[in-house]
Amino acid sequence: MSSPRELEAAEYLKKHKIIELMDNLTSMLFFYRPDRPREFLIDQLEKLKVSKVHPGNPPCLFNESNLDALFGILDPSHQGFITYSQYKEALKTLGIKNFNELPEGASDDRISQETFIREATEGLVGSAATFQL
Repeated sequence: MSSPRELEAAEYLKKHKIIELMDNLTSMLFFYRPDRPREFLIDQLEKLKVSKVHPGNPPCLFNESNLDALFGILDPSHQGFITYSQYKEALKTLGIKNFNELPEGASDDRISQETFIREATEGLVGSAATFQL
């Protein structure tokens, strides 16, 4: 059983997305492996602060070329679309928890590359925005 203080601390972490922030920063450290990690973290936090005021481009581990490559892996025969199941699993693998459950093409089980990249980008921006919206 948790004490009131522990419950209060857990609520604070959840409200301010502290766990998500630390996960994102740690992932970026391991991915980029900067020579000056403290300066790198400060830079990422400054970018996050700017993105709160000017939404649209918070620090993110994946970019459009990464998403293009992922789509190519999911569509090895270059049909130009993936299945809805592939779409959902890819977004979950990218760490996107909240995404459009009914993207364009879902009813036909044909998610285009354009739709995948748009939805993944929106999900990544939402996930990377580790400030209270």
